[in-house]
Amino acid sequence: MKLIGDIREAWLLDEEPKRQLLAIEKITLVYLMLTTILVFLYWGGMMNPGRLLAERFAIVAVMGCLYLIHRKYPSEGTRFLRNLFPLLLLSYWYPDTYEFCQMIDNLDYLFADADKALFGCQPALEFSKALNGKVWSELFYMGYFSYFPMIVCGLVLPLFRSRRLFEKTAFIVMASFFLYYVIYLFLPVAGPQFYFPAAGISNILHGHYPMLEDYFRTHAELGPTVGADGLFKSLVEIAHNSGERPIAAFPSSHVGVSTILMVLFWRHFRRVFYVFAPFFVLLCASTVYIQAHYLVDVFGGFATAALFYPFAHWLYGELHVKDRHRRSRSNSRGHRHRKETR
Repeated sequence: MKLIGDIREAWLLDEEPKRQLLAIEKITLVYLMLTTILVFLYWGGMMNPGRLLAERFAIVAVMGCLYLIHRKYPSEGTRFLRNLFPLLLLSYWYPDTYEFCQMIDNLDYLFADADKALFGCQPALEFSKALNGKVWSELFYMGYFSYFPMIVCGLVLPLFRSRRLFEKTAFIVMASFFLYYVIYLFLPVAGPQFYFPAAGISNILHGHYPMLEDYFRTHAELGPTVGADGLFKSLVEIAHNSGERPIAAFPSSHVGVSTILMVLFWRHFRRVFYVFAPFFVLLCASTVYIQAHYLVDVFGGFATAALFYPFAHWLYGELHVKDRHRRSRSNSRGHRHRKETR
């Protein structure tokens, strides 16, 4: 009975009906408009620009329908759906970046060379070679896979605290992803798991990093996975085979977003922070171990997280304050109108 009561309460009248767009809807539409402009700019070289425009039209249509539903039935439930829909699009936007960055020549040769210059070797090769046992392999693949439950926990837990915390957390996570995706649109780095097999392991071992130019426009094959077979390796392979593309290596969004989530856990769910702390360490190391990233990508993830978190936090505050002022002005006008008509 309590569960039924909680569900019923979730769909009660919204105490603060949202007549304007939600912050997460605004940031989604901004990214959508940016990529739509790029579709027109790259039109002649893209494989199927019409499909990309149709998909964006469908996204706007669904967001519009949810907005109208909430206007007509302003409840906590319909408002939640408006926040949820942009989050569900994360699995769409990531591979979508490949449609744009493949228009620019590949830059992996620069990042592979940077790893060699900074660390005297290729950490993505040496790491898995040094720790090649099944226990190590499963630990690192488990750490890499923990990225997904970390995101889920980071978004679900605030629901049990307050709506405002959920909306703020959802916006920060979504805005951070979009900031990474904007970088990926213009910085085509595939990562070792794509670049090393394409360039030739012999070249990599001899310190020769060839320019592949537009090679990844027509080749998106993953290289062979490293480490011993196991449960978590299989789970990561399934995830990669279903949605991985030769993109998004620098900076590492796995490292950056998980760092931002750890900051959010520390601020609002301290016990959860301690639970995920060892997984976070394994996750950051695993990105190099499984050859998804160069080591410089990991440091890039830390650096961008330090910038993106405060920016997203500030941006949400700005949007929230403006909406509050707009509602206040609207209420004042309505109050004056009611007095004048008496």
